[in-house]
Amino acid sequence: MRALYVRHGCLTLRRCISRLPSHGRRFHVIRMPAANLPPTGSTPPNPLLAGLHFRGQLPHLKKAGTVYFVTFRLADSLPAHEIARLKHERKVILEQARAAKSPLTWHEEQQLLDWYCDKVETLLDAGHGACWLSKPEIADLVAGALRHFTGQRYELRAWVVMPNHVHVVVWPLPGYTLSDLLHSWKSFTSNKANQLLNRTHKQFWQTESFDHWIRDDEERARLVTYVENKPVRARFCERPEAWKWSSAHGRPTP
Repeated sequence: MRALYVRHGCLTLRRCISRLPSHGRRFHVIRMPAANLPPTGSTPPNPLLAGLHFRGQLPHLKKAGTVYFVTFRLADSLPAHEIARLKHERKVILEQARAAKSPLTWHEEQQLLDWYCDKVETLLDAGHGACWLSKPEIADLVAGALRHFTGQRYELRAWVVMPNHVHVVVWPLPGYTLSDLLHSWKSFTSNKANQLLNRTHKQFWQTESFDHWIRDDEERARLVTYVENKPVRARFCERPEAWKWSSAHGRPTP
């Protein structure tokens, strides 16, 4: 058994994670078996349903039947040099782990992705880019797309549309993967939004999304609260129920 403890310069990944604001998410250093392989003779799982797969530059850890916290963002929402810096830091950690002949396990990869995603969310909240989602007609479009197939393809536990990004807490129903849902939302809304904005042949959404599978009911409750309180923390409104583009909108005030 071993704990995630990879040196990055003079810091360890454990210390990097412990210093980050939790944003409603609680991190743990998980003790894992050193092996990272399925039992001998077993059938490898579909990586879109269970296990680790890569889409672009980031690892995505899936678990069938689980609820996910997902962030997807506009194409111009993050400064390119900041993303390059974060990807370089992640690359250094992975290379040092491989050099030590101790590659990260699936769960350790997810811890590293969580660290990366929290850094990205801090940058998103700074409001970079054109912030097309601050336009009511575009926010309405995205909100409608999120709600459209709820109860048929997925269950939405929480969602919010912010000026340059979207958060959802979603449970894909049997027969649908998280990748299916994200492709459907982003493909439909990008085409319609570009029409409304008179933009042609321009990228609307960033290709990659950030997803985190939720371990238990306690973590789900924290993330639902985090998502629905984002507009309040951004000072767009005084209470979650007042933000039109959120799962909290219209809910009776306690």
